Amino acid sequence: MSDYNTTSQTINRADANIDAGLRTHMQKVYGLMGTAMVISGIVAYLVGNSSLVYTINSGMLRYVVMFAPLAMVFAFGAMVNKMSVAGATAFFYTFAAAIGLSLSYIFVVYNIGSIGTTFLTTAVAFGGLSLYGYTTKRDISAWGGFLIMGVIGLIIASIVNIFLASSGLQFAISAIGVLIFAGLTAYDTQNIKNQFLQARYASGIEAHGKLAIYGALQLYLDFLNMFQFLLHFMGSQD
Repeated sequence: MSDYNTTSQTINRADANIDAGLRTHMQKVYGLMGTAMVISGIVAYLVGNSSLVYTINSGMLRYVVMFAPLAMVFAFGAMVNKMSVAGATAFFYTFAAAIGLSLSYIFVVYNIGSIGTTFLTTAVAFGGLSLYGYTTKRDISAWGGFLIMGVIGLIIASIVNIFLASSGLQFAISAIGVLIFAGLTAYDTQNIKNQFLQARYASGIEAHGKLAIYGALQLYLDFLNMFQFLLHFMGSQD
């Protein structure tokens, strides 16, 4: 009986340590994501309310600002293993600033009240979806392949619509985009949780730090895309 009680107490302590470690990891993920969102918001607001917004959203520079963040995402994936945690964090925040530049146009197109309302709506939806992904006992890993294919389809359709400028196609892209990134929010949250649980013994502090940054990047992109697609429905133009 004594051996059983000792074993039970050891298991309970191990479970408690895992839960505490997971909570700390997720808090770090959300903290990094939140900081990146603040950086993007500040850059977008300052540039969007200055004459610079017309310079960076015209001519060829417009396409540089539009596609530079996408190039940075691919570069981050290729370089992250060679970076230190500090270097990866700095790269992530630089990426967030670049996103802010690409978002600056919304302060010209939409009034600030509708931007704020859309942001709050996105935040509430994101919070609920992420909480579901974190707490559900259901394995939603099967969603991954379908959702990634959906993202690829959205990118192709968005590029095509740059040249077609079809309002009907844009409406369809936005509607499908909201659904896809809603699903990805839950999927990525569960995946971040599972990656930490799998790596908690095998990886060191450095790897855990990068895992948090990569997780923050995934959730940041989910939030950002959901916000942009919702803005097409909720944004009131000046």
